[in-house]
Amino acid sequence: MTHDLVAETITITGHDGDEIEAYRAMPTDAPRVGSIVVIHHLPGYDEATKEITRKFAANGIAAVMPNLYHRLAPGADPDDAAATARAAGGVSDDQLVGDVRGAMEHLTSLPISNGKVAVIGYCSGGRQSFLAGCRLPLDAVIDCYGAFVAIDPPSDFPITLPKVIDEAPHLSGPVLGLFGAEDQYPSPEQTAIMVDAMAAANKTFEPHTYDNAGHAFFAVNRTAYRVEAANDGWERIFDFLGRTIS
Repeated sequence: MTHDLVAETITITGHDGDEIEAYRAMPTDAPRVGSIVVIHHLPGYDEATKEITRKFAANGIAAVMPNLYHRLAPGADPDDAAATARAAGGVSDDQLVGDVRGAMEHLTSLPISNGKVAVIGYCSGGRQSFLAGCRLPLDAVIDCYGAFVAIDPPSDFPITLPKVIDEAPHLSGPVLGLFGAEDQYPSPEQTAIMVDAMAAANKTFEPHTYDNAGHAFFAVNRTAYRVEAANDGWERIFDFLGRTIS
């Protein structure tokens, strides 16, 4: 069922009480729904990720995407804001967790909320989604090809993104992982590290790796897009959310 929806730019209270920009999409024809925090990819708070946020609402899930770069470049074009963020070394883990907490609190305050919240992230957002799941009481976590969950980045990588897999014992909800077999970060070998660590922590992990797909295979506006992997991935996402936050 495709739901009617409303989508708009709002302001939420993020880390340290900062007021930050966010994009919210909500179904308007459902009495009680689960919610999801959408963490944008490294290229930033862009139209492609806003479209993903609307897709959740169209499928009966309230969604909020915080603009992680708002403090660094308020009102800037997404490409410019992303460049500013990279030059600043990226978003700190503490700030990310604070902003996701703010998005969670906003979602659960909505009259249509059923009280359950998931998180999803793409690229760097996949790592941040996993991190948020380790530090916040989230009901479900979705990691879409998150780089540097299982390993530290190389020394010449422009942003400091230390691995977060050691925090797996603190996960409060199950994790769905969607990966490409041709990706380098994360590679299938890095995904295997996640599988072993999650098993050792006795945490629920549903990993799926797609052949003939690399990084960013969900991105419809990029040459990396792989329609079969993306379509199957969306089916798995909505099945997972139906079991965890509905």
